[in-house]
Amino acid sequence: MMDQTRTSSQDKRWAIGFVLASVIAGSSAAYAADWTQWGGPNQSFKADAKGLADSWPETGPRKIWQRDLGEGYSAILSEGERLYTMYRGDEEEIVVALDSTTGKTVWEHKYDAQPSDIHEHNFGDGPRSTPLIDGDRLYTVGVSGKLHCLNKHDGKVYWTHDIWKDYDGTVLNHGYSSSPMAYKDTVIILVGGENSSIMAFDKADGHVVWKKQSFQNSYSTPKVITVGGEDQLVTFMAQEIVGLSATTGDLKWSYEIGNRWGQNVCMPIWDAQSNMLFFSVSGAGSRGVKLTKDGDKTKVEEIWSSRKIQFYHVTSVRIGDYVYGSTGNGPSFFAAINFKTGKIAWRKRGFSKATCVYADGKFIILDEDGNLGLATATPEDLTVHSKVKLVDNGVAWTVPTIVGKNMYIRDKNTIMALDLG
Repeated sequence: MMDQTRTSSQDKRWAIGFVLASVIAGSSAAYAADWTQWGGPNQSFKADAKGLADSWPETGPRKIWQRDLGEGYSAILSEGERLYTMYRGDEEEIVVALDSTTGKTVWEHKYDAQPSDIHEHNFGDGPRSTPLIDGDRLYTVGVSGKLHCLNKHDGKVYWTHDIWKDYDGTVLNHGYSSSPMAYKDTVIILVGGENSSIMAFDKADGHVVWKKQSFQNSYSTPKVITVGGEDQLVTFMAQEIVGLSATTGDLKWSYEIGNRWGQNVCMPIWDAQSNMLFFSVSGAGSRGVKLTKDGDKTKVEEIWSSRKIQFYHVTSVRIGDYVYGSTGNGPSFFAAINFKTGKIAWRKRGFSKATCVYADGKFIILDEDGNLGLATATPEDLTVHSKVKLVDNGVAWTVPTIVGKNMYIRDKNTIMALDLG
């Protein structure tokens, strides 16, 4: 009897431990699987992944599935067993939810969306913006500036706005490309135009919470940083990078950095410990500035500048004091630069213009020609462990999404899932 009692107690303890371990593991797995906005959980293009392979076979990572999708460059979101992205049909844009294990369509929402009269069709008709998942809702903006709030489970429409038409936003010749961003009870959208450059909409019913400033829009996406205890919305516009109150939209600072096309694209990178902000654009190059709270405003001090690193429509990742990314348009280098000093550590050939994601201590690099690379980058060197020609169906401009050990990737017309374990 004593043995049975002890065994029963042990079983109970084991069961409780198993449940707790399962909860912890489940929470970790859920976090790893969530890629709910442009740039991932922290807009940093870093994936919470472990156990990835250190090299690949000559044929590349194992393909789980592949299917035709349709034209577009929107990145792929992942939450639970669902993927979300956007593509173009004949005369319409389509928001789609896919089963992550099979790639099969779960639901679609289609709506009429014609590119503007000045649209550059040579680079495709979009869509380019990446959706946003927040709670049970999915927020999307198409190439012609049509904003939708949808039920993520079935695609039901809650509310819409035509931000180019309704708010006289900046009509761009490559189409609307900025991605929506959530802040507290609002969804923040870049619009451009007089007194409506940046707008905050109520998540629930879509009413305008605030609209401020008169900058022209470009192709970047906003992010929130904390300066001196204040949440600031930092974003590129066409000829400057600006900081606003994330709550009210009031201007806190601005720094002019333009180029002949007004194409400021890449996400700025913020380091809260040093109060340094790194950003890079085509033509004007890179800057490192220090932000200091000064009363109700913020002081901007340029620490360094360099034209030798120019990030176009790519992604970049900060590890320690260094930012890694693809510099140049056409002939390109993968490069490392110290964001505090502006000193270039190295520039390496081997990839054309590329996006990158950091996961499990390694960089996944996808260049526009469809070459996929697995590399280790340090301030001393870039070591490419594997490289494979993965896609050959138009330019591969969409940054990969990594969730757990799976990677989701698309070129101009197809989408696939790969096993990186």
